[in-house]
Amino acid sequence: MSVGLWMMTGAAAASLALSLLLTALAIRLAPRIGFVDRPGGHKSHFSPTPYGGGTAIFLSVFAPIAALLIGAYVLPEQTIARWFGESAVAYAGGVAIRLKMALVVIAGGLALHVMGLIDDVRPLGPYVKLLALLAVGIALAIIGDIRLAQFAGYGPSVALTVVWFVVITNAFNFLDNMDGLSAGVATICMSFLAICGVLAGQVFVPLLACLFVGAAAGFLVFNFPPARIFMGDAGSLFCGYMLVVVSILTTYYEGGRAASPAAVVMPLVILAVPLYDFISVILIRISEGRNPMRGDQRHFSHRLVERGLTRRFAVLTIYLATATTGLAATLLPNATAAQTVTIAAIVLMVLAIVAILESPVRREA
Repeated sequence: MSVGLWMMTGAAAASLALSLLLTALAIRLAPRIGFVDRPGGHKSHFSPTPYGGGTAIFLSVFAPIAALLIGAYVLPEQTIARWFGESAVAYAGGVAIRLKMALVVIAGGLALHVMGLIDDVRPLGPYVKLLALLAVGIALAIIGDIRLAQFAGYGPSVALTVVWFVVITNAFNFLDNMDGLSAGVATICMSFLAICGVLAGQVFVPLLACLFVGAAAGFLVFNFPPARIFMGDAGSLFCGYMLVVVSILTTYYEGGRAASPAAVVMPLVILAVPLYDFISVILIRISEGRNPMRGDQRHFSHRLVERGLTRRFAVLTIYLATATTGLAATLLPNATAAQTVTIAAIVLMVLAIVAILESPVRREA
């Protein structure tokens, strides 16, 4: 196994262990300070459940990143070579080169996490959160220079990045409507982004993805139905944020050069199921004359339960659908234009089948 793969495996294991520890602590501490989600309104749980899972995920991702950044700058090259091998010195140099980008990513994640914590205690309203998302998305694109579709030019690239950022962060916020759903889908999507990054010859972006996979999986141990803890907006917004960052970096930076325009399909394929839920819910709410940003129980998962599935099987069904589109995406890093179109068509047909199967039954008179 190469040094890069060892680093990814170690990153996932470290964040998993840290997440398990922090989530278990949150389950004990959150009720003592009143940080709990109480049933009511459009919520589907029946008893008060601790928050704090979002903080466990956040810290399990960014604490190792902070340690890595500090180590790369503080430790002498001789020490790095003695502890981790000669090849690790080059990786440490690469970390130092990406300091600005890393700091912007940490700052953006912190901003959304803090906003989510505030919203979990006292709801901020959809428009306040939308303005915050726009601000963070613009900062990510302009200051962090993390942009998609750079072949389209600077202005369109920034605009598309901000739109992608707002849609995906909201999509995972929407998905946080049933035990284990948002965290599980995020874990699956990020796993396939990590695989696509490795296939594209990357190391640092898959390493970041592996940190998130371990952190989300550790939380999921306690959140899978029936959940013992929730991540709240502090976690769901952060999950969407990390998927935006990694999807852009995985797709558009290959060996230091921008990838081809056809690569835009890859994140769309991996995130097809969350996007399907987001778009379908928005259309349902608009068609019924309601505010599309107000929560309800009309999500993909709820519609599956209405068709007779248990909540656990509804979540597992969405996991499988997400894994199916993610598996198709692993063929994209080296695909031709024709193969890319074929894969996209297959994913669209899978979503069409899902839409037909979960649509309401119409009985003939």
